[in-house]
Amino acid sequence: MPSVALLLLAALSGALTILAAPWAWALPPLAWVCKPLTTALLIAWAARRGHGDPMRRPLLLGLALSWVGDVALLWPQQGFLPGLVSFLAAHLAYGVALWRGGARPWWPAIALYGAVALGVLQHLWPGIAPALQGPVVAYVLALAGMAALAAARWWRQRSAGAAGPAWGAAGGALFMLSDATLAVDRFAAPVPMASLWILASYWCAQACIAAALPPRAAR
Repeated sequence: MPSVALLLLAALSGALTILAAPWAWALPPLAWVCKPLTTALLIAWAARRGHGDPMRRPLLLGLALSWVGDVALLWPQQGFLPGLVSFLAAHLAYGVALWRGGARPWWPAIALYGAVALGVLQHLWPGIAPALQGPVVAYVLALAGMAALAAARWWRQRSAGAAGPAWGAAGGALFMLSDATLAVDRFAAPVPMASLWILASYWCAQACIAAALPPRAAR
């Protein structure tokens, strides 16, 4: 199947997942099928990219761990902690991929994403159950670190003219946006049409991170 077709199918499956939410069609079985399918299609698309690139294996591992997290979060209560751990591991895998791709600490990005992470945690802290506080802090640190590395890779390689680092940096920023929205919806106050904002930015983030790998034609 052509790569463009995989992306189009992923977009369609993602749209159906969003529309399955209670505020739209209220069809939970549709989400159970389409949510893991969307990430699986993105994995299939990413697997066609970056052959021979040192980022490829850890980045694909991060996508696979994200798929596990997606499945876990089909149970919003019982699956929240397993999903959180899966996504934490995914961000660590993405961090390894970015490091292999040339990312190194860049203090402006660390300061920016560190401030965002601190602000989100400070705002949400009263609503986070004590049993979840440790895992949530660890997750936020892993996510902010990944996003900072993605931005640092783009900054270091911006003069080379390759699109991959810019896509990766966009993916890190979108992941922060998606998870901040999810956290506000869960721990602070309900977000209207939450699945639209959370899932749309989440899958765009995953696609951007996958696009950090060079296409096969470029190798």
